[in-house]
Amino acid sequence: MGTVSRFHDRTKPAAHRIESEEEAIATARRLAADFAVQASERDINRIFPRAELDALFQSGLSAVTVPPENEGLDVSNALLGEIVAIIAEGDSSVAECLEHHFAVLEELRNKPNDERKTFLFARALAGDHFTAATFAEAGAATPAGSSYRLSGRSLRSVGILFADWVVANAIDTQGRSVRFYLPREIEGLQIIDDWDGFGQRTNGAGTVVANGIVDSGETAAGSRRQLHSTTSALAALLHAGTDLGIARAALAHLREAPRSAGIGKLALSVQAAAALVESAGGKLDFAQVGPSISSIETAFFSASAAKISASTTALETANALFELSGNEATSIGRNLDRHWRNARIRAQDAAAGDLYRAAAAHYFGD
Repeated sequence: MGTVSRFHDRTKPAAHRIESEEEAIATARRLAADFAVQASERDINRIFPRAELDALFQSGLSAVTVPPENEGLDVSNALLGEIVAIIAEGDSSVAECLEHHFAVLEELRNKPNDERKTFLFARALAGDHFTAATFAEAGAATPAGSSYRLSGRSLRSVGILFADWVVANAIDTQGRSVRFYLPREIEGLQIIDDWDGFGQRTNGAGTVVANGIVDSGETAAGSRRQLHSTTSALAALLHAGTDLGIARAALAHLREAPRSAGIGKLALSVQAAAALVESAGGKLDFAQVGPSISSIETAFFSASAAKISASTTALETANALFELSGNEATSIGRNLDRHWRNARIRAQDAAAGDLYRAAAAHYFGD
C-alpha cells in the first residue's frame, strides 16, 4: 500500500472472440473454477490476480457486451449478470474488476457513433481492460485550447491498478462534466495503490493522480430530467451479480453442515436473488432497445432491488458459515471469513436509505 505504480507497455496477443451465449457461459465456468483454486491464498497474502485477469480478458469474455454494429456479440443482460456471478463465485475481486469494466463499455455504447467509439470497442474486442475514475473536485478539468487539461487526484477506483484504459470523469471550472479516455501509458498519469480495506483485497483499487494531462476531453450530454441511465442500471445489476457469486461461494461451504431450516432458507434466498438479477436483466434489455425515461427508471429500480437483495443475502450466508459450521469454520487456514469481509465491504456501496427514498418518489410520486 502507498506505492506508486507507473504504467508500462505490454505486448499481448489478440483476444479470442466468443461466438455464442453458450460459449460465454462455458468460458465463465471454466475460468471461475481456475480462479477459485488459489483465491484464498491471494486474499490472505494480497497477491494480485494478474494472471487470472490476463486469462479473463484474453478469453473474450470481457468483450461480450460490444454491440453487433461494432462486431461484438452483445449478450443479454440477464446472462451478463449470471456471468459476473459465476466469476465472483471463483474470485469476487476479479468479478468486481469485470463489473466496472462492463459499466465503462455501457457508457461507451451510449456515445454517438464516432471514430473514438469504434476504436475503443475494437480495443475491448482485442482484450483491453477499462475502468473509470472520478475527479470530484470542481475545476479538475480546465480548457487548453481545443482540448482540456486534467489535474488532481481521483476518488479510489476498482481495477485501476490493472487497467489498460482509464476513463476519467471530471468537472470543469464552469461546472460541466468532462470525460477523458486515457491510455495507461499517457504521460502525467500515476496510479497509487492505497487500498486499505479488510475485504476485496485484490481488486486492484487505487487512486489516480493526473499531473496536467492534456487530452481531447468531451463534455457529457444528458437530460436533467433523467436521473438514471442504462449505465447506472447495469452497474446496479452487476453489483448484484458479484454479491450473488459471493453468496453462492459461502453457501457451498455449508454443504457439510447439518441440514436445517436455516440452510434451506439461505438456499432459497440465493435463488431469489438470482431470479431478481434475471428479471432486472430483461428490463434493462428493453431499456437499451427502446430507451426512454420510463424504461430506464424501471430498469434501474429493478436492478437496484436485485442489488439490495443480493447484498443482504451475501452477508446472511457468510454469517451463517460461522453460526452453522462450528469452530472449524473459524480456522485461519480455511480463510472462510473472506466471504464475510468481501460481502461486508461491498455492502458499504449498497446503502439503501437514499435508494428507498428515490423509489418512493418513483413509484408514488414526489
